[in-house]
Amino acid sequence: MNKLIIDAANEKIFLMLMKDKNIYSVSYENSKTNYEKIVILINDFLNIYKLKIENISKVYVNRGPGSFAGIRNSLAVVKAFYVAKKIDYYCFSFEDFENKNKEKYENIPLLCDKLKIKKNLINPIYLS
Repeated sequence: MNKLIIDAANEKIFLMLMKDKNIYSVSYENSKTNYEKIVILINDFLNIYKLKIENISKVYVNRGPGSFAGIRNSLAVVKAFYVAKKIDYYCFSFEDFENKNKEKYENIPLLCDKLKIKKNLINPIYLS
């Protein structure tokens, strides 16, 4: 089961792939240009590990708080993956977790399961 974590709410666009028992990650500059090509960044990242989006079983996306543009674009991309490929997604916030400042990205799938975070639910938290 391959899982993808997308976080564009913070100062970098962060992607993490959990493939088998391996974890891979990459980050990109948080810029308007990269927001416009976030799907290309995701595809390029997956291609490195010989995967396509249809090989992903679950996507986890940070819903904030954070950058309006980053959250809006990442949520739109994840929703498109769901509509086109029926890939389940989970919208998380580090504020959902007890140790919000100490949690690591690789723990997000387990925490979402443990806390019963609903799949396919979008409730963004934008910073004013």
